[in-house]
Amino acid sequence: MNKNSRSENTSLGIVGFGAFGQLASLHLGQHFEISAYDPSPNVAEIAKQFGVRLAPLHSVSQADVILIAAPVSSFEQVVSEIAVACKPGALIVDVGSVKVVPSEIMQRVLPDNVDIVASHPLFGPQSAATGIEGLKIAVCPIQGGRHARVAAFLRKVLGLTVIMTTPEDHDREAAVVQGLTHLIAKVLLRMGPLPTRMTTKSFDLLSEAISMVQHDAPEVFEAIEKANPYAETVRRRFFGLAASLNVELDTTFGTRPRNKTGR
Repeated sequence: MNKNSRSENTSLGIVGFGAFGQLASLHLGQHFEISAYDPSPNVAEIAKQFGVRLAPLHSVSQADVILIAAPVSSFEQVVSEIAVACKPGALIVDVGSVKVVPSEIMQRVLPDNVDIVASHPLFGPQSAATGIEGLKIAVCPIQGGRHARVAAFLRKVLGLTVIMTTPEDHDREAAVVQGLTHLIAKVLLRMGPLPTRMTTKSFDLLSEAISMVQHDAPEVFEAIEKANPYAETVRRRFFGLAASLNVELDTTFGTRPRNKTGR
């Protein structure tokens, strides 16, 4: 990874050219020769605008560095196809919202002669709209020793705040941090339209948080809530505490249960 200019000898293959694949190409284009694969027929024009060459998965999988931005639902199939085509010494990095399941798949399916780093950029296109400097990214060493070089590149060249962790520790914290954020956003959006005139600063911040996640692809919410092995426990605890608080309020203020007619 050349930190000064694009290296003709360092190729980057992005597998999955959705919202995050496009964001990655925007910030990595000056450092790598990029090709990308995406099964959607709708990304050709976008790829052209980014100066990214679209290619078959087999071809993209032969890059020096492979960035996997595929949904969890198709992750194992994608990794299996990469495993057949990738070259010895390749560096393979994923950028998914959950880490335990993808890390296990990559370590099990990919060959022993490649380096594997699981990562999770703790931002997306909305939160990175004004730049990525100072934003956080989790990095999990999985196989090989190049995670230190990856972390140095992310920190020194891209200006990111790097958090070294394990897939298990990542998912435990993400179950609260992301799980609750997306869950609360979903509930509040269903209560909409929300007030916009007579609001407090705290409500404005809450609305801002909602706006950052409300346009995420459905696969993101599914991964955060279903693919994270710790999400269900956090979700059940949250709703349990909310129900308990509701009972306390009913008891404190003497609220009588309504009958079926609402009286």
